[in-house]
Amino acid sequence: MTTVEHVDVLIVGAGLSGVGAACRLQERLPGKTYAVLEARDTIGGTWDLFRYPGIRSDSDMFTLGYPFRPWKDPKAIADGPSILAYIRSTAEAFGVTSRIRFGHRVVRASWSSSSARWTVSTAHGKTFTCRFLYLCSGYYSYESGHVVDFPGRSEFAGEIVHPQHWPSSLDYTGKRVVVIGSGATAVTLVPAMASTAARVTMLQRSPSYIVARPGRDALADRIRALLPENLAHRVVRGKNVVMGTLFFQLMRRLPERASSALRKRVAAQLPASIPVDPHFVPSYDPWDQRLCLVPDADLFRALRSGKADIVTDRISRFTASGVLLESGRSLPADVIVTATGLRLVAFGGIALTVDGREISPGDQRAYKGMMFGGIPNLAWCVGYTNNSWTLRADLTSQYVCRLLAYLDRRGFASCTPDPASASSAGRPRPIVDLASGYIKRAAPGLPKQGERRPWMMRQNYLLDLADMRFNRVDDGVMRFGRAEDLAAASSQP
Repeated sequence: MTTVEHVDVLIVGAGLSGVGAACRLQERLPGKTYAVLEARDTIGGTWDLFRYPGIRSDSDMFTLGYPFRPWKDPKAIADGPSILAYIRSTAEAFGVTSRIRFGHRVVRASWSSSSARWTVSTAHGKTFTCRFLYLCSGYYSYESGHVVDFPGRSEFAGEIVHPQHWPSSLDYTGKRVVVIGSGATAVTLVPAMASTAARVTMLQRSPSYIVARPGRDALADRIRALLPENLAHRVVRGKNVVMGTLFFQLMRRLPERASSALRKRVAAQLPASIPVDPHFVPSYDPWDQRLCLVPDADLFRALRSGKADIVTDRISRFTASGVLLESGRSLPADVIVTATGLRLVAFGGIALTVDGREISPGDQRAYKGMMFGGIPNLAWCVGYTNNSWTLRADLTSQYVCRLLAYLDRRGFASCTPDPASASSAGRPRPIVDLASGYIKRAAPGLPKQGERRPWMMRQNYLLDLADMRFNRVDDGVMRFGRAEDLAAASSQP
């Protein structure tokens, strides 16, 4: 006989967001029962999955880290193993590890109004029920990244690697490497591999905006030396939030000046043999796509050393010995790394139903960037695209706790954003509002946002902070239901 386990809150995903959500739930609502379902066999999510050379954050750790647990490492831009250790130690310190059920990949979740519960099924046949379902698995597919079937791929005599599935046995010492891509992964891989490879070429179809910044935050170091740890953490975090918000707003409001300033900064760090145009002149405005962060200018140091170079061209085909470009030039290679992007999926690929009605993620409108019209007692945790992921993820977790506390105080069993309100919120726009190729490919299958609050997902932490912390939960858009009313309504023909 199959046993069914019930908890008040079921969190899906034991990565940065899921561990943070569990910590907030314990802090704000200590009487709630909860469990964390993790598909893999370890904590860490993205920071455990991705193991390519040089993997690191592209946000400072004072804002990517948790506000309730100070980041103590001197590096503001941290490497992947350090971030992974931080997540795992946080889970241990807050007693979250014992609540995680590893090897539980959720495949289906069904809401029943008659019982005011979600029934959640895993790939191995385990069943859970919960009052509230909180999806903290982000939107990256863990199954595979975006794979381009380049012509002649099977002819290449060397090794072809995708960063999402980096083989631990790969030895590129003294070898010629071509990294295909121009995003954050590519600019991380090139300097990391250049230290031991014979030569690394970054092959890009079109360039991205690249910003170099110190790996350590000198002002943060001074603040931490003067103030107590927790106070210093709040001050540095606040400083970085304000500076990041101003930086983004200036770039969006003055795109031509921002573009010119970014190009000048890059030009000052390039060797004479590598021109800014065409390699560092994107065809879009800053923040139409996410900026690529280069700590301590390591990419430019690799280019100046002669161990790395950059080529802007289109691929004609792979050959036995490398890559043939449309210009006719050939790039010899022993290893090709296809940093061609990620695949995005909504809700971790979980099949959702509400009272037997199948939910199509691409048809949903996001309420406050976290819930959806007509779907009761469910939240999806996603972060910012223009700032640290955790800033928004933590706001969402705090709001979920506010919402659950409100339900308890008023004796409600359900909370559902009104779908009629969503339909009057203006034209639908992608919830991830960037022009990157991997986002455009996924847009039809992802939820949408509207043009007006609360159906608009703002990329502004300071505005969201005020909204999530102080605005009313019963805002006229959120609908609440009592258990007996839900049961009565569900029994009607």
